[in-house]
Amino acid sequence: MVEWHKSTASANASACVEVAAGIGIRDSKAPANHIEVGAAAWNAFIGAVTGDPHPM
Repeated sequence: MVEWHKSTASANASACVEVAAGIGIRDSKAPANHIEVGAAAWNAFIGAVTGDPHPM
């Protein structure tokens, strides 16, 4: 089973972006659909957001 996670800043809101490791990104209002994101692309995104070139 895939474990989807939403930001801790989202609290219990239902209109959130969720991520699942190795799977992708989805809108919590439309959980049946998601955008596939590979590990390298996800790490590059996290690195760009945090300023850490090697986040994982």
